[in-house]
Amino acid sequence: MNYLLNKIKEYGTIILHRHTRPDLDAIGSQFGLYHILKDNFKEKKIYKVGDLNRFAIFGDVDEISDTTYENALVIVTDVAVSHLISDERYKLAKEVIVIDHHTNDCDVTDNFIQDTSYSSCCEFIVDLANQLGLTINKEAATCLAGGIITDTGRFLYNSVTANTFKVMAFLIERGADTQYIYSKINVETLEVRKMKNYFAGQIKYTNKNVAYLMNDASVYEKFNTTFNDVSRGMVSLMAGISEVPIWVNFTYDKESNKVVCEIRSRDIVVVDVAKKYGGGGHKQACGCTVENFDEALKVLNDLNNLV
Repeated sequence: MNYLLNKIKEYGTIILHRHTRPDLDAIGSQFGLYHILKDNFKEKKIYKVGDLNRFAIFGDVDEISDTTYENALVIVTDVAVSHLISDERYKLAKEVIVIDHHTNDCDVTDNFIQDTSYSSCCEFIVDLANQLGLTINKEAATCLAGGIITDTGRFLYNSVTANTFKVMAFLIERGADTQYIYSKINVETLEVRKMKNYFAGQIKYTNKNVAYLMNDASVYEKFNTTFNDVSRGMVSLMAGISEVPIWVNFTYDKESNKVVCEIRSRDIVVVDVAKKYGGGGHKQACGCTVENFDEALKVLNDLNNLV
């Protein structure tokens, strides 16, 4: 903790990164830490960068030049794997610190602050800030609450602990606007609802009842949608089926010309399968990227064997 605080105090410029195609935990931890640092270190220049999507409900990122990274500290949240960090310019910084709650090893820096016991990176950030004696204002509390709510599946996942509820209570006391968060994440467009009806009809099952979707390039012709809305957006359609212990969504990514696998389970640890194919994440919620659908079938077979 002293090391982290000393590094924050040492640098006049701090730039915040997180993973690409962010979920609300990535956005929330980045923006939450941004507001914490802005509020507690008013003399410093604090920036946030990266790609945005529908989870960008807390504002915009900053447009900064490459020269801003000179003699700057970069703090990366919610990801420890270099190829998943949004905006590769983090490599231009003088020093990099990574804060993450996933089980992956870090290939970015030796300055790695990791605790896999947390339900979300946002929950981790709150405890770090409190241990460092930093105040958390309403803006930071709202961002951090958003990441906790979504990364716990609205407090349904088994990653939730007593500390998760303590942290949420603390954030609400600090003014976290949970109604605003729910107003953003609990609504969807008519087009998305139609998409869900379509994909629900495409679900297939292995002989061990591993549910899966195979989404090739044709889905982008059927719907005016994004990769993220299909890949992460549709995986939950297979959740909550009593006979299904594991479910996985395979989606073709036009940007990389590869297939992204979103893997989930109710009780079985599946992260080792994701790691086998270069991915990672949580024990029951993780992912990886493979070259094609033939390799995706190998992932499916490995998951089937787990059952």
